[in-house]
Amino acid sequence: MYQLSALGFGPFFEEHLSRTEHPAGVPARIASEHRGAYVVWSASGAGRAQLAGKLRKQLEDKGFPAVGDWVVLKDAPGPDRTTIIDQVIERHTVFTRGAAGRPGRAQVVAANIDIVFAVCGLDEDFNVRRIERYLARIWASGAQPAVILNKADICGNTAARMAEVESHCPMVPVYVTSALLSEGLAVIRASIREGLTAAFVGSSGAGKSTLINAFLGEERMSTGDVRARDGRGCHVTTHRQLVMLPGGGLLLDTPGMRELQLVDEDGLDSVFDDIATLSTRCRFRDCRHNTEPGCAVMEAVKSGDLSADRLEHYRKLEREARAYERRHDEKLRRQSERVWGQLYDEVARLRRWKGGKGTWR
Repeated sequence: MYQLSALGFGPFFEEHLSRTEHPAGVPARIASEHRGAYVVWSASGAGRAQLAGKLRKQLEDKGFPAVGDWVVLKDAPGPDRTTIIDQVIERHTVFTRGAAGRPGRAQVVAANIDIVFAVCGLDEDFNVRRIERYLARIWASGAQPAVILNKADICGNTAARMAEVESHCPMVPVYVTSALLSEGLAVIRASIREGLTAAFVGSSGAGKSTLINAFLGEERMSTGDVRARDGRGCHVTTHRQLVMLPGGGLLLDTPGMRELQLVDEDGLDSVFDDIATLSTRCRFRDCRHNTEPGCAVMEAVKSGDLSADRLEHYRKLEREARAYERRHDEKLRRQSERVWGQLYDEVARLRRWKGGKGTWR
């Protein structure tokens, strides 16, 4: 049996439960998911659950519930039966990424998470640009972001790495740990109080599962070695699942991600707050920070106050997010097609005009 408050059920979910079609149903939280079947935790205990046929049909276009979601059950779960999920309660936060081959729908990595730790190894896989990418999605999710630089035991310049991340990620806590030696964990553990849910995201081999095992005090999560040639890990964690920490709090482990594709521009201004602040001083409100006159961002690059590499990475992420939105948002896609169609027609008219004068070759 579980106390709902210990599982993270608070006023937000109570209010939205009362607005559902089944306010008298059994609230439960999805702890894990396996090929469309769920393990749920409720005040009466844990058990298996599956979506009601009507709900499954309703969610086909919107996406099915994910680990961390709060749902309404038809009846209490039990170890010897599968109960029915009648409704999904409104999410408080949701961490998503782009999913290839699924038009118009982002993949939900974690739902109803209070704090998301972007875990990066201090080995060959260390990459500040990747950390910035993760932070953009964390800010967009509504959760609080933090960074864990793991594997300090094999890094000879930990202070420099930490300073580099802090300079690129202002206002975000940065922690240095060695999960293998259980060092640097106390301050992170103190931030995960009872009723709060944290998630670890990052590349394969960053040490997410090893960190969770260190917090649990036992080898519960499967771990693996990294390849010596490039420091990359294999996908040991194959599914998302919640675990309860001794003393309170929950952790969500996620499979390693080779790539985290942006689905929109949300969160970029929080990661690149220096560029966002400079943008307010540009002469034009819709300044693209390229060749426009009176661009405060380009002036900062020229004066050395802003790194050209940082601006280029911001532009890269911005282009990626907009491209994804155009591909997966029908309205934006049609607008883009109209613009290119108008440009094509204009070029064709220009060619005909020049051809008529005998000047086009």
